[in-house]
Amino acid sequence: MTAVGVLMLGLAVVFVDPLREAVEHALRGDTDALRAELNRGAGVAILYGLLLAHTFVWYPAEIVDAAAGFVFGFWGALGLVMAGWAVQGMLAYWIGRTAARPVLHRFIGRDRFERAERVVNSGGATLLLAARLVPIVPFSLFSYVAGAARVPVWRFAWTTAIGYIPITAVFIYYGSRLDTLSLEDPIVWAGAALLILLLVLMRKLRPLLGAASAPPADRPTDAAP
Repeated sequence: MTAVGVLMLGLAVVFVDPLREAVEHALRGDTDALRAELNRGAGVAILYGLLLAHTFVWYPAEIVDAAAGFVFGFWGALGLVMAGWAVQGMLAYWIGRTAARPVLHRFIGRDRFERAERVVNSGGATLLLAARLVPIVPFSLFSYVAGAARVPVWRFAWTTAIGYIPITAVFIYYGSRLDTLSLEDPIVWAGAALLILLLVLMRKLRPLLGAASAPPADRPTDAAP
C-alpha cells in the first residue's frame, strides 16, 4: 500500500503540470513563481502536493513555508502547512518502517545505521524534538530513519508536530509580512533571536549526531595523502 501511494505521488509530480512547476520553483528557490502557483484556484491542492513531494524531493522547506504565508496569511498558512508537514512526516515514517531499512543499511552501512538507531532510541523524545527544532538533517530523511529505527509512532507524531512549529511559524510569519516587513516589528526580532538560538542548539547537537554517523572504529579509513 505504501509503495502504491509513493508511486501515485511520483506520477502526480511528473504529470500534473502545476505541481511539477511548483516543485521546480521550490528547487530553484524561485519564490515569486512559487507564490504565483499557490495563488491559483487550486492553490491549497498544489500546496499539499508540494509538501507531500518533499518525501523524495528535498527542496528547502522554508521557501514553501514563506510562500504559503504570503498567499494564505499567517494563521491560514500555519494551519495548512503544519497539517501538511504532519501528514508528510507520517508518510516518510511509514516508508522507513516498512521499506527503507534495507536501503538505509546499504546507503550508510549496517553498523553505522545501528549506531544511529541506538542514538535515536537512547535520546528519546528530547532528541526527536531537537532534530525537528533544528534543520540538522532533511525533514524526510530523519523521518525515514525514525521509522526504520522503530521509534514508537505516537512519540514520533507528537515530537514532529510540536518540534516543527517554531521554525515553521517564523518563516510563515516572514512570508505573510513580506510586503510590510519592518525592523520595527518586535516579532521580526523575536524570530531572528529564535533562529540564532536554534543555530546554537545545532552546534550542541552536532557531536551527538556526528558520533552516530562516524565510521566504525574497526573499519579502516583512507589515509591522508
